[in-house]
Amino acid sequence: MTSQAADRPEPVGVTRRSKITPEREQEFYDAVLEQLRECGYDSVTMEGIAASTRCSKSTLYRQWKTKPQLVAAALRSHRRTRCIDTGSLADDLREAARAAGELSGRDTKLLQALVHAAPQDPELQRALREALVEPEIAALKEIIRRGVERGEVPADHPALEYVPAQMFGVLRIRPVLEGKYADPDYLVRFVEAAVLPALGLT
Repeated sequence: MTSQAADRPEPVGVTRRSKITPEREQEFYDAVLEQLRECGYDSVTMEGIAASTRCSKSTLYRQWKTKPQLVAAALRSHRRTRCIDTGSLADDLREAARAAGELSGRDTKLLQALVHAAPQDPELQRALREALVEPEIAALKEIIRRGVERGEVPADHPALEYVPAQMFGVLRIRPVLEGKYADPDYLVRFVEAAVLPALGLT
């Protein structure tokens, strides 16, 4: 078999047989995410990932078949879950803001890299939501649920449904408006100046 044949993607009907370890797989994902942040989606190639991870293109094609599939898998590997429970709705929101701010540069770069590509590929769009959006929304909703159960804010308070939009909105828009990422200090100040007053909290 020639090297060209080895690097050629396998036919769609071929069954993928993974022989890579979870640690090696994560190396591929980390390389993909790093290249996305630094170069953008269009500049990421299977050839580039293979070169940076010192593997053959055929290894990547056997496992993921296409670049969108590899990027989607890398995004899903990036998914995080947070458990913030200080016993106070106001403090929980402050801690959520601080945690989001600590990762805002890395996450915002990923969103910026995929903003044009994701709408064209449903799987990529789903992976983006699963990795960066849905876990954060779920964590905020859980924080709010506990605050309501403790009686800190009424369940029918009209501002509750807008808390995720407020938090995500300022996180994503500050780089556009000010050319800076929303760091922890900025996000905590935003929560104290805008989110907590809207909920009637101090």
